[in-house]
Amino acid sequence: MANYTAADVKALREKSGAGMMDCKGALDEADGNVDKAMEVLRLKGLKGVTKREGRTTSNGLIVARVVGGTGWLVELACETDFVAKTPVFIALADKVADAIVAGGAKSLEAALTANMDGKSVADAINDEAAIMGEKVELRRVAVAEGDAVDAYLHRTSKDLPPQVGVLVAYSGSDAETAHDVAVHIAAFSPTALSRDEISAEVVATERRIAEETARNEGKPEAALTKIVEGRVNGFFKENVLVEQDFAKDNKLSVAKVLENAGITVSAFARMRVGA
Repeated sequence: MANYTAADVKALREKSGAGMMDCKGALDEADGNVDKAMEVLRLKGLKGVTKREGRTTSNGLIVARVVGGTGWLVELACETDFVAKTPVFIALADKVADAIVAGGAKSLEAALTANMDGKSVADAINDEAAIMGEKVELRRVAVAEGDAVDAYLHRTSKDLPPQVGVLVAYSGSDAETAHDVAVHIAAFSPTALSRDEISAEVVATERRIAEETARNEGKPEAALTKIVEGRVNGFFKENVLVEQDFAKDNKLSVAKVLENAGITVSAFARMRVGA
């Protein structure tokens, strides 16, 4: 008879982030010793690294850090929502974010090589993934810099860690409005701060699609120019932050809200897990 209890299985799951059957198997091999079971999970996990490489990591969490006028968003991805909400995975994400900030890394490549407890972030993640038995990867790092930075993290489910993260870099003293704009960005997903940030190729494509659609709808030739420009402007209003209707008051544009608050947004970043 196995020398462990259901409580031991639960404790090992919480400590390792591994699945129930993996924990039971490890405890069987370790004769109920939780510390030895952790070693079993690690060794078995390391053997399975190659098998996990092709798996999809569509779950995970977003971590935010702000130091002075620099903000970071970090997406740590995993395979299942079970692992994403375990204390061990959440703690790993925090340690990864701290290592990235300490190393001043501002790109994914730099972040992966940053020092974390004497090894690279990439190696540290692989070591923890070996215990969890899942593919875990640092998927994205985003940075926003300005006079001040506001960070907002949003939970799409109360049972999961933050799945959406936003940074807003700004100048001005109205921190409350800056935070409201960060919340707005989380909800409305703008892709650019201003029209200038949208490439000419994208705009040309939108204009071509708008014209083709209008012709297919049988719109009169004389009205095409006005219709096309209206639809292109609609595209800008949907995608450009300052042209969007403000979430808390849709009678005002974000640009007007910023103007009223004496704030200038210089950059923003938005991440959603798996997107």
